[in-house]
Amino acid sequence: MSHTILVADDEPAIRTMLEVILSADGHEIVAVADGKTALEYLQTHTPDVMLLDVQMPFMDGFEICSRVKRIKRLRHTPVLLLTALDDDQTRDHAKLVGADDIVAKPLSGKNLRGRITHLINDRQQS
Repeated sequence: MSHTILVADDEPAIRTMLEVILSADGHEIVAVADGKTALEYLQTHTPDVMLLDVQMPFMDGFEICSRVKRIKRLRHTPVLLLTALDDDQTRDHAKLVGADDIVAKPLSGKNLRGRITHLINDRQQS
């Protein structure tokens, strides 16, 4: 089954890699380069999953996640944060803002696909 996945990452190579990996599973990928553009997209769209880079210009993934979780229509949309910051403080902050999962870069396609499938299945069972 195809799902819409919002990918927000300021690195073009990461966006392209995620598009290739996830579209191979039949998902529709909407890729944006910054947090501001992600929020503009979310004003009129409700993706099935959001992948947000923690470190982006204009607005980081933590801030986007925090805002998304306060919007009734988007509150239950799974958010997976992507980060090069693999430490307890980053994980704690991710939980604080309501992220559903966090993945350290560099990314493993197999691991990422499994986590996305898990998030989608959890949402459908809720």
